[in-house]
Amino acid sequence: MTEEDVNSRPGPAHRTADRLPEHEVRTALLELLAEVGTVTATEAAGRLGHSSGLCSFHLRQLARHGYVEEAPHSGGRARPWRLRRPAAAEAHAEEFGELARGLEDESWQRWLARRDQAPAGWRQDEAFSAVAYLTPQEMSAVAAAVRRALAPYQDREQRPLARPDGARPVALITRLFPLLPDGDGDRGEA
Repeated sequence: MTEEDVNSRPGPAHRTADRLPEHEVRTALLELLAEVGTVTATEAAGRLGHSSGLCSFHLRQLARHGYVEEAPHSGGRARPWRLRRPAAAEAHAEEFGELARGLEDESWQRWLARRDQAPAGWRQDEAFSAVAYLTPQEMSAVAAAVRRALAPYQDREQRPLARPDGARPVALITRLFPLLPDGDGDRGEA
């Protein structure tokens, strides 16, 4: 039985994320799809630095478990993939948000467990948190400022030659959300 036979066998429709073991290539593919929308295995390979066969294999695994689906295309050999679109866009946003937060948390835990294995210059992290009293507009402005601060570094993912010597991928996670009161009353509602 070939790998294609195993991967094309129909499985239960209720497959979920907890049944798909974590893998760095799958994580990178999900993040790439979240960023660019659709991608072929060849495009993913070029951007992630893996072979197209490896990317194709992991895209098929993600599809079997319901994370991605083939995107509409005009035929030919190109097989573009996109994040799976649930019936309701709101459900998709919630599911993907939970998945993304889970991947972020797993990456953070992996870092904590293995940071002593990193080269000496990379053993520190810059994790911090803060609480600020903001209006919804100010919260959006802070998010925009963070995006602007990161903009000069964004092209390095697509352009490896633009990376300075010693540059490594670094997780940049920002979560801005209002803190809700513990009780039933809602203070500060806008």
